[in-house]
Amino acid sequence: MKLEDVSKQISTPLDAPAFPRGPYRFNNREFLNIYYRTDLEALRKIVPEPLEVDEPIVKFEVINMPDVSGLGSYVEVGQVIPVTYNGEKGDYIHCMYLDNFGAIASGREVGAYPKKFGKGNLYIDSDTLVGTLDYGSLRVATATMGYKHAPLDAEEAREEICKPYFMLKHLRGQNGQSRICELVRGEIKDVTIKGSWKSPARLQLFAHVLAPLADLPVHEVVYASHILTDLSLPRTEVVYDYLATEQPVKEKELVSQK
Repeated sequence: MKLEDVSKQISTPLDAPAFPRGPYRFNNREFLNIYYRTDLEALRKIVPEPLEVDEPIVKFEVINMPDVSGLGSYVEVGQVIPVTYNGEKGDYIHCMYLDNFGAIASGREVGAYPKKFGKGNLYIDSDTLVGTLDYGSLRVATATMGYKHAPLDAEEAREEICKPYFMLKHLRGQNGQSRICELVRGEIKDVTIKGSWKSPARLQLFAHVLAPLADLPVHEVVYASHILTDLSLPRTEVVYDYLATEQPVKEKELVSQK
């Protein structure tokens, strides 16, 4: 492969990339969202500045993606934390677990999605919508929600899906030092709401050292939604560069120490 062609490739291996070029279209993307109250101090320990946490709320989400262009089919489970950045309210994506390698690799390499390997599931059990997450052979989370108990206004559902969201992208170079450390922002705009409902819900989280969702314990479920969509993910933009802002601080610290 010619020198000028190497950097044009999407990923490695060069003859069989881990994922195809986007954009990726999600058809019949289905959300089970459970908002719950947790410990405020636990949130502040894990949400990176300059994001600010205003209330002790977490969104636990199970997303069934049966038809994704270029990536196939998978279920993703994660935690999302409401935050504020420069006066703008949005969501910080804290963690995501799924078992589709192409989606994991593209999410981390192209985007900044905090994806790890785990096995999620979303299914109907009689009159109950059930979402689960297993890490290895162990159950990490079980969510249950009444199936389509009451309609949710489509505009309310759209607002829930289309909130601005923030993620941390952190990559190290071969010398072990941080090469990219950025806070990025995205906002879904290309979405069709195909159905939306609300119902009572419950959530159980189980302690696991490598999938520590239970470190944000469930004190009270405050709201749950079930939303069916078609959508496309946007390109994100860098809103804060940690390496650019931290360097002057370190220099000042060195001067003060002298």
